[in-house]
Amino acid sequence: MPDSRFDKLFSAEEVNELIPRLEVLMRELQMTVRQMRARIAELSKGEPALLTLELPEILERFPELRAYGSALAETVSQIEAFGCILKDVDQGLLDFPFDMGEEVVFLCWQYGEPQVVAWHSIDGGFASRQPLPGARKTYLN
Repeated sequence: MPDSRFDKLFSAEEVNELIPRLEVLMRELQMTVRQMRARIAELSKGEPALLTLELPEILERFPELRAYGSALAETVSQIEAFGCILKDVDQGLLDFPFDMGEEVVFLCWQYGEPQVVAWHSIDGGFASRQPLPGARKTYLN
């Protein structure tokens, strides 16, 4: 039964076809985040209170960081344009709505996995991942 909360429901095969492109985008996203955090850490040496501010406040105070913010927004937009949901940049987690028959769940892919191997309920998260039938369990944490 279709779920009106999602524009698209994926099959495992569709997710697996996207993984090569998503790996490139996730690597780019994580690299930009690392570079931005490193620059903020440098700036905070002269202004320790900087680390207590939210990102919009930091970008307002240090306009030179806006290029990082723009790059992040662009990469996130490219990732989400596929119809998936970015859950965690640091862990490289993406969720894909999937019709499990009785309910819609999320196929859960983590950067570095060669294919989608797990799912979890919409209300669950990474910690509640279950193996997809036939998936190689060695990739599950």
